[in-house]
Amino acid sequence: MPLRPENAHHARLLRVLREGPRSRAELGEVVDLSRSTLSAEVNRLIELGLVEADGLAASRGGRRSGIVKLASRLRFVGIDVGATSIDVAVTGGELEILGSVGEPFDVREGPAVVLEKAMSLLGKLRDQGLAPEIHGVGIGVPGPVSFRAGVPVMPPIMPGWDRFPVREELSQELGCPVMLDNDVNIMALGELHSGPAKSVDDFLLLKLGTGIGCGIVVDGTIYRGVSGSAGDIGHIRVDDTGPPCSCGNTGCLEAFFGGAALARDAEVAARSGRSPYLAQRLAESGMVTAADVTAGTAAGDPTSAQLIREGGHRVGQVLAGLVSFFNPGLVIIGGGVAQMGHTLLSEIRSVVYRRSLPLATGNMPIVLSELGATSGVIGAARLISDHVFSAE
Repeated sequence: MPLRPENAHHARLLRVLREGPRSRAELGEVVDLSRSTLSAEVNRLIELGLVEADGLAASRGGRRSGIVKLASRLRFVGIDVGATSIDVAVTGGELEILGSVGEPFDVREGPAVVLEKAMSLLGKLRDQGLAPEIHGVGIGVPGPVSFRAGVPVMPPIMPGWDRFPVREELSQELGCPVMLDNDVNIMALGELHSGPAKSVDDFLLLKLGTGIGCGIVVDGTIYRGVSGSAGDIGHIRVDDTGPPCSCGNTGCLEAFFGGAALARDAEVAARSGRSPYLAQRLAESGMVTAADVTAGTAAGDPTSAQLIREGGHRVGQVLAGLVSFFNPGLVIIGGGVAQMGHTLLSEIRSVVYRRSLPLATGNMPIVLSELGATSGVIGAARLISDHVFSAE
């Protein structure tokens, strides 16, 4: 049975209950409805199978109020397609992860192959009985997206994906609503739902991974811009004479400190003899990765630490401008490269706090993501639940 909120009151109540069970009395304090209207709308949601009773609340001195929660049958799917991996999760109505699975996979294999793999991973979760019925799927991809059309648009690191009808293909295959966004925006939604940004209305989420991007949240809502390309900070030029970038330009931030750029610089350090640690990794595996730089820093390799500090300095320069312009209440650093931890974070903080106006940074924390790899799938589930729990 598809989810069909019948009116704006239903949509509002469903979104409130997505945050957890509430007593009818508490709902009355949150939504602007008369007691009789609220009772009628909640009862109707129960009839529709979207909400269910969950016992009685503690007495407030009179008759005990009934507790209601989202129906246990509700299931959303979050799919996070990265440049080098695919993660899939099934959640309940409150977006709690019931089961997840992920595998390394190259997005350059193309949309048909990647989506087939995603459906295979989802099939493993369904085989476990986690999703007998799916009420919606959210998916993020590592490139620019036309949110309205549900298609990627000229993504630099995704050959063959331009204008591919991702939303339409998956919706037809699964028989449920599907929403598509870029991977940075779904990470920001994940942080908004379950991370430190839950209590902040305006914040920035920087994803530092194979690519670099920024999720912009304004008044609790993702800001996508006119064409959906807002936050594409990885392709801000920071040095006219810098290395070539995957977008075709030179000197972009991503060309200096994306995962591929870091691996490139680490290999140069290994071959030149600057880093015995990285040279050993190169000899053992025939390649050097960004993860090797992280491990090198933890092992006390000064060259690895220097590579991270140099990259953090570049990121901090760009972020300082964003902070002065946007004045966010919080900045969260996430993505694979962010696993470099406090060496990276301290450099970014140092540059931002030094270069931005004190008024903009005085009460603005810069923190690492607490959700890690789950932010994307939680955010993708949040994306589709926002759509389903709407009156449109």
